[in-house]
Amino acid sequence: MRGVNADSRRAAPGSPTAAPGPVPRLAVPLAVLAAVAAAFAYVGVVDPNEPGHYPVCPLLRYAGIYCPGCGGLRSAHAFVHGDFAAALHDNALAVAGYLAFAVVWTVWALRAARGRPLRLEPGPAHLWALGGLLLAFTVVRNLPFGGLLHP
Repeated sequence: MRGVNADSRRAAPGSPTAAPGPVPRLAVPLAVLAAVAAAFAYVGVVDPNEPGHYPVCPLLRYAGIYCPGCGGLRSAHAFVHGDFAAALHDNALAVAGYLAFAVVWTVWALRAARGRPLRLEPGPAHLWALGGLLLAFTVVRNLPFGGLLHP
């Protein structure tokens, strides 16, 4: 095709070279959201405050130390039921994680709808900072003055 720029040619809808519409591009973000919503729904229905529904944290059971995840299920249960104060008390770091997930998922869905990939490329400094935050949270919640962070 002389005189026709390759960018100016459009593929017919439904042809193998046509760009997918926004719904197929959102399939993976929507599937991830459905899985997370199902997990939150399950934790919302099956109360982690009742013994026997979930396994006990092995670090807490055998060493008596709260790990960064201790209280996470209770926090999710309270979050689902709208008790945000209890969710923060049970595991403040988990609540921050829920909010971070919501932001990242929203950016991912918007970029996917526009046909752009989500590029999360944390550098070593970011990963060390995250590890340091988890370590500091774990240490502080296990010290006597860190009682507000106990689940």
